[in-house]
Amino acid sequence: MRAVREKRAELGLIRATFVCKVSEILRNYFSTMVDFMINDKNYFSQRGQLKRPDHAELRYKCRTYARLLQHLKNLDSNCMGPLRKSYCASLNLLLHREAREFANELRASTKISKPPTNWLEASTGGSQSGNSVDTSAVSDAYAKMLRIFVPLLVDESSFFAHFMCFDIPGLLPQGDDADGNESGSEDDDDDADDDDQGTKGIDDNDGKGGKTSPELQALNESLQDLLDGIQEDFYVLVDWAYKIDPLRCVSLHGITERYLSGQKSDAAGFVRLLLGDLESKISMQFNRFVDEACHQIERSERNTRQMGVLPYIPRFATLATRMEQYIQGQSRDLVDLAYTKFVSIMFVTLEKLAQTEPKYAEVFLLENYAAFQNSLYDLANVVQTLAKFYHQASEAYEQACQRHLSMIIYFQFERLFMFAKKIEDLMFTIPPEEVNIMLMIVFCEFLIYASSFIR
Repeated sequence: MRAVREKRAELGLIRATFVCKVSEILRNYFSTMVDFMINDKNYFSQRGQLKRPDHAELRYKCRTYARLLQHLKNLDSNCMGPLRKSYCASLNLLLHREAREFANELRASTKISKPPTNWLEASTGGSQSGNSVDTSAVSDAYAKMLRIFVPLLVDESSFFAHFMCFDIPGLLPQGDDADGNESGSEDDDDDADDDDQGTKGIDDNDGKGGKTSPELQALNESLQDLLDGIQEDFYVLVDWAYKIDPLRCVSLHGITERYLSGQKSDAAGFVRLLLGDLESKISMQFNRFVDEACHQIERSERNTRQMGVLPYIPRFATLATRMEQYIQGQSRDLVDLAYTKFVSIMFVTLEKLAQTEPKYAEVFLLENYAAFQNSLYDLANVVQTLAKFYHQASEAYEQACQRHLSMIIYFQFERLFMFAKKIEDLMFTIPPEEVNIMLMIVFCEFLIYASSFIR
């Protein structure tokens, strides 16, 4: 028994030494391999040339050590934490550099005129020129960024989960063709040799221990280290698009929404968080534009004279037309909320301006509510939210008409109404014996008024 214990102690020491030295070799290998790629500019996008990241060689080299990593985990599972952190730290630098260079070249290669940003403050002529500016290249650039990098990040996450021996049942190995239709099949032969490289089947006996929750949590933490910070390179594109055309946030939101709905696998957990953050960033930028436009309308309350159709009425129709063009089949919540904010502040400001000169208030309201209906007639037939505001403007128009007609009638027949009121008052304020005399007096006054009115 003493000999057995001594031999076990000797083997334990050999195991610890082996694990320690191999872990150090692998950590240095990961760092050296990525440093070599980072120092070679040919791996990245350059001026005038967009380069799609290619990790085929990197993954092939990593697969060489896949079986060794499985043995290390069996010998001492505690060694996997530092190895995973080292791999994530190295690859994070590479992904960050690739995304930054790609985003910078996307912006540099996209040339487009900048439309006016003061959408609800410009004149009608300005709206026509602004509406003619085509900013679709902005959306195309953002879509290209997602089309290249979202499948890449998902595939890197999936490869990492298998390469670093996470025991998660149902997580199937994927090769480089997981990049989607854009990636081609450069690694098909490598995937066919997975048995020789050690990635295929290495978890065949490990997914039965019910370790899903702890392992999935550990995987998510590692993926955060792997991909953390790369969202900043996507934010740069969102800010750039907002400065060129704030309304492009609508199409960017739709593009992000479609990619977000397509990420279902466990390995794509952090990619879903990335896309969710992008969606929130785009919504925040768009809401900022809406708030600024609403402030422009409020400022018009102090700067606009009460006469004719307010400039932001036809301007809003132009803005709504562009927003409908940019929706591209996404959910309407973002745009409908913007419509609600815009029209609410427009109607409130309109009513306030009308009160500055009560004598012409109803004519002012009639002109503007009619202009609102005329400019949005076509859109209101297809957009439910705008239809609601169209009917609201129609009701306000009818009420203004009634008030205006009442005012005209009262102005023309003021003395007739006074005559009727005097007769009504006489019935309650004088004794019965004096009624005939007072009626004669009032009737004479009415005849004098009627003769002058007829003339």
